[in-house]
Amino acid sequence: MGEIILPRRMFLWCMAAIYLAAFVSLYVQIPGLYGNDGLLPARWQLRYSGKPLVEQLLSSPTLLWLGPRLGLDTQTAMELLCLIGAALSLAATLMEALRDSVVFFCLWALYLSMYQVGQVFLYFQWDNLLLETGFLCILVAPLTIIRGARAVREHDRVTFWLIRWLLFRLMFASGVVKLTSRCPTWWGLTALTYHYETQCIPTPLAWVAHQLPVWWQKLSVVGTLVIEIAAPLLFFSPLRRLRLGSFYLQVLLQVLIILSGNYNFFNLLTLAVCLSLLDDQHVHFWLRKTDKTNNNDSRLWSWLCYLLELSVWSLMIFGTIICFDLQLDKTKNGISSRTAFTYHQFNQFLKTVTIPCIWIGVLSLTWEMVAAMFRCACVCGFLKRFCGTVQWTVFAAATAAMFAVSLVPFTYIEYDSNTRLWPGVRRAHELVNRYQLVNSYGLFRRMTGVGGRPEVVIEGSNDGVTWMEIEFMYKPGNLSAPPPVLTPHQPRLDWQMWFAALGAHTQAPWFTSLMYRLLQGKRDVIELIQTDVSQYPFHQQPPAYLRAHRYRYWFTEPKADGSYPQRWWRRVYDEEFYPTVHLGNTVLEGMLNQYGLKDKSPPRVSNTTVARAVRWVRSQVRGVPTHTLIWTLIACSATFCLLQGLRNRNKGNLLIDSAAVTVNNHTENREKSDEQQAVEEEEEGEDSEDEVEEGEGEERDTVSDNNEGEEQDEEEEEEEERDELLRKTKL
Repeated sequence: MGEIILPRRMFLWCMAAIYLAAFVSLYVQIPGLYGNDGLLPARWQLRYSGKPLVEQLLSSPTLLWLGPRLGLDTQTAMELLCLIGAALSLAATLMEALRDSVVFFCLWALYLSMYQVGQVFLYFQWDNLLLETGFLCILVAPLTIIRGARAVREHDRVTFWLIRWLLFRLMFASGVVKLTSRCPTWWGLTALTYHYETQCIPTPLAWVAHQLPVWWQKLSVVGTLVIEIAAPLLFFSPLRRLRLGSFYLQVLLQVLIILSGNYNFFNLLTLAVCLSLLDDQHVHFWLRKTDKTNNNDSRLWSWLCYLLELSVWSLMIFGTIICFDLQLDKTKNGISSRTAFTYHQFNQFLKTVTIPCIWIGVLSLTWEMVAAMFRCACVCGFLKRFCGTVQWTVFAAATAAMFAVSLVPFTYIEYDSNTRLWPGVRRAHELVNRYQLVNSYGLFRRMTGVGGRPEVVIEGSNDGVTWMEIEFMYKPGNLSAPPPVLTPHQPRLDWQMWFAALGAHTQAPWFTSLMYRLLQGKRDVIELIQTDVSQYPFHQQPPAYLRAHRYRYWFTEPKADGSYPQRWWRRVYDEEFYPTVHLGNTVLEGMLNQYGLKDKSPPRVSNTTVARAVRWVRSQVRGVPTHTLIWTLIACSATFCLLQGLRNRNKGNLLIDSAAVTVNNHTENREKSDEQQAVEEEEEGEDSEDEVEEGEGEERDTVSDNNEGEEQDEEEEEEEERDELLRKTKL
């Protein structure tokens, strides 16, 4: 693999931008989710028992333990940590010097602190993925703050390899679990006929994608399984073009998901991880820059590589046709497909490839380590070589340890392979598991909403007779409201409402807290439903009664004449989800006590200078749509970086021009000096000729004494004329 300087820099910038989106998105929702009057107050997760700080950090690694020592309550401390994280990540996007190991360690520690008290609202796979990728950034990023330089290190390719291994685990596991779950929609290739309308928060393009013919939806499922299961095997290919092909397949899948669904920063984070498949040569191709690397490969070797690459892609296409029985269907003007293998056959395939995948990873990592070791040995200077070797030893050991620990969650996809792991690796995984350094992944394991999208609708009333629906800002409710576009923001209450609709309300205890806070009229919780509180139907007076019903939602279909319908959704009533309750209701009080959702003591509110500053910042952003705020910050930082890059480019052009002028001046001065030297040589030649002529005159004087006086006079006159001419020439 070629140099990875530019992909690594791009990856670190993307990670800073993703951290920015994650911190800002979470910050806006803290009061409603974890505040003193929120759904699940974070202070309940921190029991201040008087233990030393070290013991508290070991029991629950979160910086929120420092809150009481700073005179801050838990809500204010959470907001302060989020603000610090957002400010650090914004600064890192603006200044390359701050894309540093120390800064990324701080960002990881801040987000881990939120995760430890986030409870059900932060237990998503993308939160785990952000923590794992963020920790790897500590190894990938340079130590510019301490070292003061951004020089390329010999071990950079070793640590950057961990990002590629993470991408492999993420994509391969996401594809495998779809089939190991035995979900009939994935095995029947019909998952996407339900996915677009049953996903949590679809986009307007999801409605368009849902209208595509069934044969195309089934073919899309085939493409998804191939991209997630077969293509990741090419991530470690020694042939560069195979890696680039797998890169573009992953980008295609992630872009299509972004266009059809609102999955916050998850797909953007996956795209950032995909940068580990690139090299400087391909980034130069994007930038239309000439590549300075010398390609010394022979023509025979190049043709062999082409033939091997063509064979791999042909084998992948042929295998897809055989495994999914792809055939032209002239009756439907499409391509028919079906799963041509059984669950037992796929399970055997999984047992066959899991351990070899691990060994492929071992060989690939070993190659990177050996290559980095040789680069360290080739460094000039004993001191530099010694420091480089020490750094290589430390980072190679850290990379090997991370790889070994990651094998535990990776082999969860196949039980027999998991049981064959070395017990020491399991113990190491248990030690670091609380820090979310490595995780298991498996997205969209089973397709929900096959019989219609379940959706919980909350209704409020002041008299128990006339009921009004409480419409959420993002999730489906109003049949005429278009689906939103809000990536990379994640409205976490809307997401949990989607999960709650899949079962009974007893499986989501926080829902009882939601009903209780709405009956109390808590503004922080209302802002989770509507950022503009005036759009909330009970903004003037809290409802006296609340209840919730479950409906089944479907996308509408185009009319017979091809025109679009006026509504986006249609629905039918399913059943009661939550009984009618009011403040003081015995059912409500019983559930609050059962789930421990009532305060036993009044919360403490901080009034320090820092707390007042945090509340002032909150007042400035209140009412601003979160996704608008996030994109504004990212757009401003990207524009600043672009202008800075253009400025540096212009500076480089000016330096090149000045260097060219210097070279031209040097050339002109050299030509002038050459001309002057030629004139001096010519003068020396004329002087020698004069001396010869003087010698001949003396001989003639000895032969002819009669003409001596006249000839001497003539010679003296001629010498005077020559001297005057030479002086003029010198001047």
